[in-house]
Amino acid sequence: METLYFQRPASASQVQPSLVGYVGSGDLEVMIEPSRGEFAEIHIQTSTAGSEVRWQQIIDQITPVIPLPAMRMDIHDFAATPGVIRLRIEQALEQAMSLGGSHHE
Repeated sequence: METLYFQRPASASQVQPSLVGYVGSGDLEVMIEPSRGEFAEIHIQTSTAGSEVRWQQIIDQITPVIPLPAMRMDIHDFAATPGVIRLRIEQALEQAMSLGGSHHE
């Protein structure tokens, strides 16, 4: 397992806890917790060695489209494709920024 960390400036949006996917799904789990800081912190545990550039590109594609809130995002990746990664992150952010938050698989 490789552990990656990214930090981006956060928007002022409030978020609720969110969970999308689950560890046993075989591809990807994304968890979001609100933070009081000024940053969006993204912690990734991945089974794909040497994937930092791929993750950097995916995050760089999402951030201009969806302003990241102050949060801690934990991602557990089990060799998901870039399309699945982006879909799960966008689902988790949408949930977290909507009232109530919830769980999707």
